[in-house]
Amino acid sequence: MKMLSLLIRLICRINLLLGHVFSWFSLGIVLVCFTVVVMRYFFSSGFVWMQDLYVWLNGMMFMGIAGFTLFQNGHVRVDIFYRPAGNRRKALIDMIGAILFIVPFLCIITIYSLPYVVRSWGFMEGSANFGGMPGLYVVKSFILVFVVVVALQALAMIMRSILILSHNETLVPENYRYKEGG
Repeated sequence: MKMLSLLIRLICRINLLLGHVFSWFSLGIVLVCFTVVVMRYFFSSGFVWMQDLYVWLNGMMFMGIAGFTLFQNGHVRVDIFYRPAGNRRKALIDMIGAILFIVPFLCIITIYSLPYVVRSWGFMEGSANFGGMPGLYVVKSFILVFVVVVALQALAMIMRSILILSHNETLVPENYRYKEGG
């Protein structure tokens, strides 16, 4: 059981680190978008690659922080049963939800996106816009990054549930315990 606790800590730290790193992309998005607007409206000039850049940064940011968002319990949830539940019921709901909903969802995304990403890498796909950025294949690879970070966090959820349901709640890392009243 201590090994589960160590794995949970490792996964949560990875997603915490990724969440902090990719959250900085939002600053880049704002700065690039601001520059595009200023150049367009004040200087009647602009670069297509800059427009690509802030759109691509946005996509990479949201896919890269998906595991962090799951770690923070920030995804949409139907709280009618979950919020008033005790820790054991929450653990059971999380385990069932991860196994029945998250895992199949990630499998479908992987099955359908893997050929898409591989094909993009095969011809080193760039922007469809004339004058756009090269390297669209890197952005498309973030679909698989999304799958990995969410799968890792779903695994951490399942392991947390196992610890709680086996009466080993004290082994759940402090920053990953259920909050009182919600």
